[in-house]
Amino acid sequence: MNFSLEQLLAFVTVYEHLSFSKAAVKLNKHRTTIGQVITNLEDQLAVTLFERIGRSVEPTEDGHLLYHYAKQAIEQARVFDKIALSLSYGELERVVIAYPSFVPHQALFLIRQQLAQDFPTMRVEFLVRGRDEIKQGIVDGSIHFGLANIHESTAIHSFDSTFLGHVEFLPYVQAGGRLAQMDKAAVVGELQTERQFMLKSLVDEGLAEKFVYSANNEQVDQLALVIKMIKEGLGWAWLPKALSESQFALEGVSPLKFDMMLEGMKLPISLWCPHAKNIKAVRGAIIKAISEHVQTYKSR
Repeated sequence: MNFSLEQLLAFVTVYEHLSFSKAAVKLNKHRTTIGQVITNLEDQLAVTLFERIGRSVEPTEDGHLLYHYAKQAIEQARVFDKIALSLSYGELERVVIAYPSFVPHQALFLIRQQLAQDFPTMRVEFLVRGRDEIKQGIVDGSIHFGLANIHESTAIHSFDSTFLGHVEFLPYVQAGGRLAQMDKAAVVGELQTERQFMLKSLVDEGLAEKFVYSANNEQVDQLALVIKMIKEGLGWAWLPKALSESQFALEGVSPLKFDMMLEGMKLPISLWCPHAKNIKAVRGAIIKAISEHVQTYKSR
């Protein structure tokens, strides 16, 4: 078939906006131009992609099927373009690594340590960002690497994604406090009424339903502040299990363990970055550091 990327892009944009007019604005084209592009594509494919309903459109069954393949073709073309552009660039002098606030600091420390060893002169910046901000930053070039929660994340995108493992969460309470000393059977019900602190990054990424356990809950933006609140006995929170099993082990807070919860709740984490030659070595160093962190964690 001799169709163009321009036709596929028009098809995908109309599909996602359900409107020729909105797609035209998105692509900076005239509405009639977009309409003609879609009509030509339908003629070439001998398939009707949309049902025209007044000023709006609805994808046909064939349109629904072909959308996913068109989307993938466009993303692969973008990958090709980015890789081709990266071939002309040299090594990076600075990298920006973004991560959600719940990523254990031990993992970030190991990444920085590995990069200091492999790239002594490289400047490294760490920024707390949500998944959508990380994705946008990688697209616009302001972020080089992102440690992203991929819970319910789409597999269709134009950047590299490497699955790193899971961050396991346990309920943390004040060490030696009332909740820590309660009977294991009774403490479960108590957590449902006790004040619960929620990391805002978990809420922002659509995970409130998974992590909110108490009706008496409050959102907090910073991990350090959540830990301080728990330490002072003001409430409890779901925090990464690795916090209590690293060189950054916390004083004053401790995880609860009880029979009805054999494992904590887990979130899958991936390393996101552009497809670019000049960051390949840095990506390898980050994956090596995370792998060592995971292996150390498993051996405990």
